[in-house]
Amino acid sequence: MSKLRAAITGVEAFLPDYVLTNAELELLVDTNDEWIVSRTGIKERRILKGKGKGTSDMGAAAVLQLLSKTNTEASEIDLLICATVTGDHQFPATANIICDKVGIRDVASFDIGAACSGFLYALSTAATFVEAGVYKKAIVVGADKMSSIIDYSDRSTCVLFGDGAGAVLVEARENFGIRDSILKSDGHGRQFLHQKAGGSVMPASKKTVDEGLHYVYQDGKNVFKFAVTKMADVAAEIMERNGLKGEDVAWLVPHQANQRIIDATARRMKLPPSQVMMNIEKYGNTTAATIPICLWEWEKQLNKGDKLILASFGGGFTWGAIYLEWAY
Repeated sequence: MSKLRAAITGVEAFLPDYVLTNAELELLVDTNDEWIVSRTGIKERRILKGKGKGTSDMGAAAVLQLLSKTNTEASEIDLLICATVTGDHQFPATANIICDKVGIRDVASFDIGAACSGFLYALSTAATFVEAGVYKKAIVVGADKMSSIIDYSDRSTCVLFGDGAGAVLVEARENFGIRDSILKSDGHGRQFLHQKAGGSVMPASKKTVDEGLHYVYQDGKNVFKFAVTKMADVAAEIMERNGLKGEDVAWLVPHQANQRIIDATARRMKLPPSQVMMNIEKYGNTTAATIPICLWEWEKQLNKGDKLILASFGGGFTWGAIYLEWAY
């Protein structure tokens, strides 16, 4: 009897209309297009505009499109997980709010916070529930409004991040689907990439706001050093333990943080650039949304049975990889 595996059976995304270009950033900070592109590969990014608009609005838009595209009723969904670091509120979970906005009721829903690796953590979690038969149809959302926590006078971070959301439907399928996952973390790395204020250690106050402590802090040199090693390592590890060689892999689906990190991972996997999903030049780093947005953009180029390696690295530090065979 064929083994039932959790498989992605649909993918959608939402990107805000407003495009923030490198030329516009040149007016805000001491930078230029050549400097940004040579160091990151980013030319523009999307920004969610509008009073009262938050991460759940982007996530809900992606989920509504996903339900329509896959001919799935909201009542059929029994689990929704949202990976995000920019939730609408401290509580309730943004997953709860997304469910309410799209009409999904009386289901399990919760957030996962693993920064840029959040989508892989959430997808692996949903897959475990689906493969165990606990839930039949799960939605995994990766969504972040990074513009809400970025200081646009800090050129070390403001050039990197954008806003967006992606969502996938996860169901059990014979043979195809998620075959392996590796998730890792090292809390020592938190000192190099974090948001200083707003939590229980340093609650919000006039002082924390005045000092700009609610923005992303990043020690770029140390983050790059760890990311370029760990993301390549975990991609190579999942290939090795599944007996995969470069020629077996149809696509690398990497987190879109920095073109040099992506290139290093592809070289370690012995994959040519033509087999690497990369859209960082258009969207920047949308944190938990980068991988599902890639899957959405390349969906028409994917074939049933294609072997994909999803890989990421994020604040925390967190990193991971998933090996799956495309199911449709």
